Amino acid sequence: MTTKRDYYEVLGVERDASEEEIKKAFRRLAFKYHPDHNREPGAEEKFKEISEAYEVLSDPEKRASYDRFGRLGGEGLWGRGFEGFDVFRGFGDIFDAFFGGATTATQRRPQKGADLRCELTISFDEAVLGCEKELEINRTENCSVCHGVGSRPGSQPARCPNCNGTGQVRRVQQSIFGRFVNVTTCERCQGDGRIITDPCPQCRGSGREQKVRRILVRIPAGVDNGSQIRLSGEGEVGRWGGPPGNLYVTVSVTEHEFFRREGDDIIYDLPINFAQAALGDEVEVPSIDGSITIKIPPGIQSGKVFRLKGKGVPHLRGAGRGDEVVIVHVVTPQNLNEQQRKLFRELKKSLGRAEMPREERDFFDRIRDVFGG
Repeated sequence: MTTKRDYYEVLGVERDASEEEIKKAFRRLAFKYHPDHNREPGAEEKFKEISEAYEVLSDPEKRASYDRFGRLGGEGLWGRGFEGFDVFRGFGDIFDAFFGGATTATQRRPQKGADLRCELTISFDEAVLGCEKELEINRTENCSVCHGVGSRPGSQPARCPNCNGTGQVRRVQQSIFGRFVNVTTCERCQGDGRIITDPCPQCRGSGREQKVRRILVRIPAGVDNGSQIRLSGEGEVGRWGGPPGNLYVTVSVTEHEFFRREGDDIIYDLPINFAQAALGDEVEVPSIDGSITIKIPPGIQSGKVFRLKGKGVPHLRGAGRGDEVVIVHVVTPQNLNEQQRKLFRELKKSLGRAEMPREERDFFDRIRDVFGG
């Protein structure tokens, strides 16, 4: 004969526990071990034990008898000792009383429309200065004839006979743990509660149609390659009264002929010849705002940097602009004519051996000192 555990121990309460304490203990344990929630081995037996304990301790007469004799009806609850008590139906009713005993269907609620995405290619100058572009997109909208109803104008949808207009179908199922009500979305009306008996000829009852739209998008100054712009409400139409989705525009920027970009700075490589480098000069350099004249000092070396303040890319978030960085490159001539060769030979004799510029010589001297050269 199997010895049963003490019912108070099963529920985890003291012997003088109140009805409310017993009810709370059962609710917590029943939800934890109910076979619909717990698939672990032994959970079903544990649930039966918990339910048996609650059935006895929640009834004042049965509890009093249990406290006095330690058992009920000779064979206990799982035998035939409780006259007139259907064990499985009883446990199902207990669980229903606490947890509803039903699975609910997904209600048809307003749904936001789908987001749309597209790519827009613009020039380097347009990205820096900003521009306006027109996009052509294909999206789903409410039908222009029935305005999303789905029925032919002048007619109305009928109440769904399958769910009687509720959008849900309730089915009662009997299991070993009691009666459960399964609530599902009506398959015929898809939860709408209505069916289209006279469909709109334009959308064939769907209430939606594809449209090609032209949309003007403003590109702010300072966008970069890969920047994304959101146009709220320009996506697909929502369903069942829900808001439309958004349109996300990803910007692709083409390369410039001679500018390149690093953050909000514009980089320009300025080539000069030997004479300009040696004697100095005034040269014009291009910028987004137009040509700018800069002065090349005599004896300039390759790599010298000029920074033109505020001539770069506008900050996308915040005021101000980056700079234009001009990098000087002294270009060695490759195709000299005979006269140029003669001049360079004479210059070579007069210049003698080349020496490192003072600032660069000082730099390498410091490097040698660091490494003990």
